[in-house]
Amino acid sequence: MHEPAPFERRGPSRRPAVTSGRPSAPARELTGETEYDRYCERQRRHHPLAPVPTRREYETRRTRHRETHPQSRCC
Repeated sequence: MHEPAPFERRGPSRRPAVTSGRPSAPARELTGETEYDRYCERQRRHHPLAPVPTRREYETRRTRHRETHPQSRCC
């Protein structure tokens, strides 16, 4: 009898799910990950000669700006 390979599965789903390792677009929107992507696009469009900061630099600047410019929030 044929011995199934270790990755083969019996039942309705025989192939393992293939994922890119990256969250889906709605999940990225909810977590705020797309903010950096939009920032980079805008930087490149409006300031093509300026270097684009790394994600870490962006997060540091963003946090510093939020701490120095607090906004009142309802919640």
